[in-house]
Amino acid sequence: MYSAEPPVPEMGVSTKHEGRSRIAILLPDLRGGGAERVNINLANEFVARGFLVDMVVMAATGEMAPLLHPHVRVIDLGVDRMRSVLFPLTRYLRQVRPSSLLACMWPLTVIAPIARIVSKVKTRLIVAEHTTWSADDWYRSALNRLVMSTTTRLAYPMAQGVVAVSDGAADDLSLIARFPRERVTAIYNPVTGGAKLTATSGASTSLAWTMDARPRILAVGSLKPIKGFGSLLRAFAIVRRRLPDAGLLILGEGHERRTLEALVGELELGSCVAMPGFVSDPDAYFREADLFVLSSTGEGFGNVIVEALEQGTPVVSTDCPSGPREILEDGHYGKLVPVANVEALAEAMLDTLAGVHDVTALKNRAADFSVTKAVDAYLDLLLPDWRQLQPVLEGGD
Repeated sequence: MYSAEPPVPEMGVSTKHEGRSRIAILLPDLRGGGAERVNINLANEFVARGFLVDMVVMAATGEMAPLLHPHVRVIDLGVDRMRSVLFPLTRYLRQVRPSSLLACMWPLTVIAPIARIVSKVKTRLIVAEHTTWSADDWYRSALNRLVMSTTTRLAYPMAQGVVAVSDGAADDLSLIARFPRERVTAIYNPVTGGAKLTATSGASTSLAWTMDARPRILAVGSLKPIKGFGSLLRAFAIVRRRLPDAGLLILGEGHERRTLEALVGELELGSCVAMPGFVSDPDAYFREADLFVLSSTGEGFGNVIVEALEQGTPVVSTDCPSGPREILEDGHYGKLVPVANVEALAEAMLDTLAGVHDVTALKNRAADFSVTKAVDAYLDLLLPDWRQLQPVLEGGD
């Protein structure tokens, strides 16, 4: 855990190049989620380019932690509540004085500007939101809307840059925060390319596909209402009437597991639906799937769509705000259906399974969302003169 005593050592990174720029990334933790995976990709690529990187977290826990490059220093603030973040974060900024801080996910995006002011450091601050908040269940409460609108409206002007993960999410954030749209930079998530993450789960795809199913339909995401897995299960029940040997695999974990398991039983799908939990590297599952389905009611971006395209797997997605339509280019690279329309989702799944797909075109589209492109864009905000810095790599790392 990070201490307020003498500054922590480099933890495996030589200190002889302290002149190098240090980038800090602020997250709640390293659990298995899309934002966490994105920031691990960013951190790993920053290190690969020769920058010093701190992953600053409220708690150094989560399934994704082993995926970090060994030269990314993890700073554990040792707090379990958002309201407790301010003082340890301020202490970290005062002691370490990173060149830049990327604060991700509200309310950390409003706490970080305050910590920067209190610490009186010159650290360049960029805040990034990974959700289309207006589509989130949490945002439906009038009180929550007021809190988010007020805090972001006050905090964002204190940052040197504001990032959203798609154009639609940027539009949404601008309206919520009453913040000029031209000051919100849309940067698509880094999903493909760069240093490949190493699988740590040890899971066998053949074990997870418990049914000898064909076709195989895959969904990936946290088991929570915004992912729309209830609609997917009902749509899959319709698909099974036409394709009785079809199987559905849902990878992910969350508080809605019991509800979804009850629905599986109600729809009598127990023999053809599997929900084995979180998998750190689902690439093999995407390769084995005949179809990937995203059934969300809202997505800031939709990393899993890109992961499917990267493996040449055809995609069906709800046309939810904000990422899927942008990734699939208005339906050119995969079918888009109305949110929560079970019949339309089932029909699109059946049509896609019956169709012929240009695998090369799907993979080429995925390449548009590379780590290289995203990191260049983030560095332009975090370290505007980074192209002139030319950091020196140590030992080829």
